Amino acid sequence: MTTSSPLPSTSDPSREEQARALCLRLLTARARTRAELSGQLAKRGYPGDVSARVLDRLAAVGLVDDKDFAKQWVRSRHAHAGKSKRALAAELHTKGVDKEVITTVLAGIDAGAERDRAEELVRAKLRRDTLSGDDARLTRRLVGMLARRGYSQNLACEVVLAELNAERERRRV
Repeated sequence: MTTSSPLPSTSDPSREEQARALCLRLLTARARTRAELSGQLAKRGYPGDVSARVLDRLAAVGLVDDKDFAKQWVRSRHAHAGKSKRALAAELHTKGVDKEVITTVLAGIDAGAERDRAEELVRAKLRRDTLSGDDARLTRRLVGMLARRGYSQNLACEVVLAELNAERERRRV
């Protein structure tokens, strides 16, 4: 008959140290939200009180900051992936960022900046594409590209049609 050792108590300092080490390892790879870290700790069986103490300590020393994470995420994903406000809000929500933080961080992106980014994305795609006679197919592809990045259908159609006409004019000259 085998005997199993009892589970360590929730006040076990070594358990807390293990949780802290796990969080630090995860944070080394990339910044994470408090909810992401909490989920990882729960997945590995750490009790809620241990997780809360570890996460409170990491937040106190500035290693876990959802607002800073959200600012960096928005700056990066808007600039590099061309995501719209709507898509960014959905991504942050799935990462466990509070609605107030999401609203505050996304306030910096206005409709004009969003339209400018959509125009840049379409122009870049058109530079790499030949303008064949199949306008409907090209329009669908470009509108689909913007839709996957979270842009509204109206904005996507307006931008694509305007940029297609501008590219034809540019190539005509």
